[in-house]
Amino acid sequence: SFLQVQTEDSVLLFVVAWTITEIIRYSFYTFSLLNHLPYLIKWARYTLFIVLYPMGVSGELLTIYAALPFVRQSGLYSISLPNKYNFSFDYYTFLILVMISYIPIFPQLYFHMLHQRRKVL
Repeated sequence: SFLQVQTEDSVLLFVVAWTITEIIRYSFYTFSLLNHLPYLIKWARYTLFIVLYPMGVSGELLTIYAALPFVRQSGLYSISLPNKYNFSFDYYTFLILVMISYIPIFPQLYFHMLHQRRKVL
């Protein structure tokens, strides 16, 4: 069931990763606006992503994967034909496409951050 997905360890993995990422990111923005950016915050912003990004993405992908059987069985968020809009949507297939999209997108974002790190630090 849906509650089983919420208790997956993968949820904790991405929640921890993205929480730490956001704390660092907003600290970076705040101190930058105050024109007083401590080097530790700058270093954390451009270094900890090396571990946190793969951790967060892995958690997201594992969570989506764990949800797939429930989504397929329940038809969650899917719209079947016939209906008055003459439109169908299969959320299960959509989730699989989202997972596949990580293959080209994640490396681009990750290597962009590595490039930014080399430029800034």
